[in-house]
Amino acid sequence: MEIRIKSLDDLPRAVEAFFGEIGDAKIFAFKAEMGCGKTTFISALLNFMGIEELEGSPTYSLVNIYDSERFGKIHHFDLYRIESEEEAFDIGIEEMLYSDYFCFIEWPDKIERLLPEETVYVSIKREGDVRVLNMITD
Repeated sequence: MEIRIKSLDDLPRAVEAFFGEIGDAKIFAFKAEMGCGKTTFISALLNFMGIEELEGSPTYSLVNIYDSERFGKIHHFDLYRIESEEEAFDIGIEEMLYSDYFCFIEWPDKIERLLPEETVYVSIKREGDVRVLNMITD
């Protein structure tokens, strides 16, 4: 599935299209270069899920945890600053990934071997001013 995002005004439509395709999936690994819009898209997802007060990117805390009335607990990981899988274990990542809660993961390559089989990979690439989001379910 491909979603093209031309401006911030397209985010609500893009998020609805995304949720229309995810089925039962709950773990999403976002792969993109710095500045491609991972945090912006995840923030829009969180808003759609009923989270109104966002804490921003969890760059320094590594994970923000939210409670949604409709979707339950949601974990938003930003693993950019993580140095090793051991650091991920120290924050309890394994427990969170296998908790049946929604998980949105930025910089998943840092913990690739720890991700569950059912993880859905989402790539975001720039094509000029357009962001192209692809969801890879296989």
